[in-house]
Amino acid sequence: MNHLPSRRDFLAGVAGFGASLMFLSGKSLGQSSGAGRIDVHHHFGSPAWIAMVNTKKTQGYQTWQPYTPARAIEDMDRGGVSTAMISITTPGIWFGNIDETRRMARQENEYGARMVSNYKGRFGLFAVLPLPDVDASLGEIEYAFDTLKAEGVGLLSNWRDKWLGDESFKPVLDELNRRKAIVYTHGAAPGCCGGNFLPGVNETTIEYNTDVSRTIISLISSGMATRTPDIRYILSHGGGTITALTGRFLGNEGSAENLSRTPQPDSKLYHLRRFYYDTAASTNPVNIQSLKMLVGASQIVFGTDYPFGNSANIAAALQKVGLTAEELRGVDRGNALRMLRK
Repeated sequence: MNHLPSRRDFLAGVAGFGASLMFLSGKSLGQSSGAGRIDVHHHFGSPAWIAMVNTKKTQGYQTWQPYTPARAIEDMDRGGVSTAMISITTPGIWFGNIDETRRMARQENEYGARMVSNYKGRFGLFAVLPLPDVDASLGEIEYAFDTLKAEGVGLLSNWRDKWLGDESFKPVLDELNRRKAIVYTHGAAPGCCGGNFLPGVNETTIEYNTDVSRTIISLISSGMATRTPDIRYILSHGGGTITALTGRFLGNEGSAENLSRTPQPDSKLYHLRRFYYDTAASTNPVNIQSLKMLVGASQIVFGTDYPFGNSANIAAALQKVGLTAEELRGVDRGNALRMLRK
């Protein structure tokens, strides 16, 4: 493996590269600053993982067939993205075979680390864990952070019938908390509701966003969010349907009076407001304004869902969701950079 940059090298690269990057599309993107965007929701896959996805004909497998890191960078350049944090997406790597899952986690992480090394400053790694295998995940955390210099981990929202707040995952989240890690979480259909649960409706339409909300509520209601105060959680797709659940989940905490105040420590609202939420599939005024009201613009970070989304379209759509120039600069870059530097 090539020499791997230290975390200090990576952060310096993110800051330095973006400071001088102009939008390579040649188009003005309105209120955005000249510094490059940071995409926290950007997927990658090794040739072996893509072959597996193709064989299993999982959701969206056709999208992966032309994937290469160089093509990813072309998309980033078109949308003014300086750095993308790469993570796994559905279907993940768990199909019931423990040995296969361990091998695939190591393979994906080493492939991702080579991307970080080969394209200095352009990628950062959110490592894959072989969950629900807790012991193997603890070993992979050590390797990913200490050897590969990962910036965090990228997880799915569920493992069939277990969400992030599940009791069995405590050792993993305790270790990630000790390391003050970033935990990026992407939606996936749960065991009950994938495939043809609602005939004629793709599982991405309802289940992914709904399951992101499940894992958010699982973290908070189980006490895991309180137990892991040093984890920086990022939830995909604007937190899924969490804003629509304000009344039922928060109760009186979601009143106008309480939303205007600083929340009580370790309350439900407190945790919702310390988590981060990306913009993928959420770049419309309804999603962004609801999220801004619930958690604040400071917790919204730029995300594309590449290769399923593209950076230029996301960047353009964010111009029309009612954010101020200052808020937009934060979403594009500042909020993620602040989180990465913690």
